[in-house]
Amino acid sequence: MKIALLAPPYLSVPPKAYGGTEKIVSLLADGLVENGFDVTLFATGDSQTKAKLISVFPKSLGNSGLAKGSALMPLLHFRECFKRAGEFDIIHNHAQYIPMFLADFVNTPVVHTMHGSFYEGEVPEEKRQVLQTFKNHRFISISNNQRGGLPELNYVATVYNGIDTSEYTYVEKPRGDYLLWVGRITEKKGPLAAIEVSQKLKMPLVIAAAVDPVDRPYFEKIIKPKIDGKLVTFVGELTQETLNNLYGNSVCTLFPINWHEPFGLVMIESMACGTPVVAYNIGSVSEVIAEGKTGYVVEVETGVDGLIHAVKNISGIQRGDCRSHVVERFSKEAMVEGYEAVYQRILNKSLR
Repeated sequence: MKIALLAPPYLSVPPKAYGGTEKIVSLLADGLVENGFDVTLFATGDSQTKAKLISVFPKSLGNSGLAKGSALMPLLHFRECFKRAGEFDIIHNHAQYIPMFLADFVNTPVVHTMHGSFYEGEVPEEKRQVLQTFKNHRFISISNNQRGGLPELNYVATVYNGIDTSEYTYVEKPRGDYLLWVGRITEKKGPLAAIEVSQKLKMPLVIAAAVDPVDRPYFEKIIKPKIDGKLVTFVGELTQETLNNLYGNSVCTLFPINWHEPFGLVMIESMACGTPVVAYNIGSVSEVIAEGKTGYVVEVETGVDGLIHAVKNISGIQRGDCRSHVVERFSKEAMVEGYEAVYQRILNKSLR
């Protein structure tokens, strides 16, 4: 089977730091190659992969909301993939919406994995309209909850994201006494709620985060004034190795999102290190966290008090259960096998 994987051109594959989609594409490309498939990855030239790499741009275009505002440069990247469509048995699009406009013009089967929310009010309406226009295309959801935003799309499967568990060090007895929040500083991901938990419990909070230029005003006005370097510490965007250490030695990771996040790699990264997660029950959270076993799923209506109650009971979670949960359900191997099965099913139907 000859597989084309189309990555976004905004970051390298894998990303140097923050970049969930690019992490997934990287693991998928390498995993498919390891399993004997002929894989071509369309990504920027600063990418590292076991697949054949085809690049229009020698370096990533930049992941800020400002850089993503221009469609013309990415179109050159997408065009290269679809121009070569006849070389592949299947094209797997991870590059969001624009490639859908090109997919109708090739005979090669195309399947889309979208890494964002489909829910009204959480994504620009023009993007929802594009999805509805191409609703008969093939879509792979990354959680069952993701489907709720647009249930009319032609979903062919749900394949959960995975991580290479060997890259995450399990820590049975953490050295730290701090709470952890990881992600991109934006209101919907709940950094303010995490700070409020820290303040009310008087427990140190470490914030490891990227700040997009479009989110800079929110960071400067709302979050930065609460960072005192003592109770609340901001360490910025970290490498995988440094973040791994932070995960493993924290008491728990807070994930108080207020949007339908379709997956949330932070949760499985934390649990892979043995660190339980406390999260609001929205988006994919209840599909990823095993309630009472690998963390606590808190109803949004209970607010910060609900999060605090969960943190106070975090000692009841066995860290070994967190690790085994990820190994069993959210490993790179499980993800790759899931996508392989979907490819085969699509091709079998196409050949009939």
